[in-house]
Amino acid sequence: MKLSEAKQQFISSWGAFGTQWGINRTMAQIHALLLVSINPLTQDEIMEELSISRGNVNMNIRELIGWGLVDRVIISGERKEYFTAEKDIWKVATQIIKERKKRELDPMIKLLSQLENVEGDKKDKAVQQFTQVIGSIKKLGLQADKTLDLLIKAEENWFTGSMLKMFK
Repeated sequence: MKLSEAKQQFISSWGAFGTQWGINRTMAQIHALLLVSINPLTQDEIMEELSISRGNVNMNIRELIGWGLVDRVIISGERKEYFTAEKDIWKVATQIIKERKKRELDPMIKLLSQLENVEGDKKDKAVQQFTQVIGSIKKLGLQADKTLDLLIKAEENWFTGSMLKMFK
């Protein structure tokens, strides 16, 4: 398979996978294109490569920047904005985990904490059942939160440990 064919297949597949991860196909395709591009790209280059509108590129680039997956790049002497994606896949994965945790898990845990304090007779079976289910879901959410925090910090701990070994 030629490089151009492989790039197109990767971009198309990454876009399809993105829909399974909860992001739109175009956003994932732009991310894929920037991942495999050697140099930063302009909006016009992204539009041309993916055959999508300027508005679609603009909206999805802003979202990718918001997720911390894409950065604006200033090139001296150029008036256009350029964009690049983080190439370190571990950093990409941990950034996605951080964002999904912030956007999905944290609000869920906050809501469950509020729901745990339901008013009513604590001897009522319906109240007991409700608080038990809510408490179980919250417990699972808190465990997932701790696990994700450990995963996110794993890279930091590895780096710190490696640096300390170098200085010994």
